[in-house]
Amino acid sequence: MHKGDFLFAAANLIPDLMAAFDRDYLSNYTPCEDFDESKLIDALARCHVEPIIIHPFREGNGRLSRVLATIMALQAGMPLLDFTWLSEHEAEYISAIHQGHAGNYEPMKRVFSEVLKASMIED
Repeated sequence: MHKGDFLFAAANLIPDLMAAFDRDYLSNYTPCEDFDESKLIDALARCHVEPIIIHPFREGNGRLSRVLATIMALQAGMPLLDFTWLSEHEAEYISAIHQGHAGNYEPMKRVFSEVLKASMIED
């Protein structure tokens, strides 16, 4: 399965990939209680990219990862996440996914820094 030039995981690999995602990411980063902003951004970046790569369908990958990110942010005491920034900077977001897939999560950390900034409600 692919979308444009981006290949998703083969169906026969999904169970092992999901087990590895749970073991290597979810178990290490959730629940996000007592996370400072830096630790939360790191966790969000890592846990956002991986399901997008694993998810075996052309559509829904980003939605699934945004739901997970929202839950993680709420666990850390943050407000609901405002993902408007993603649609306004789609090329940067897609690039961050590709770079995260290659093991470089720094671009996705920048993305989530912007998302968190946009999500903070001024009193």
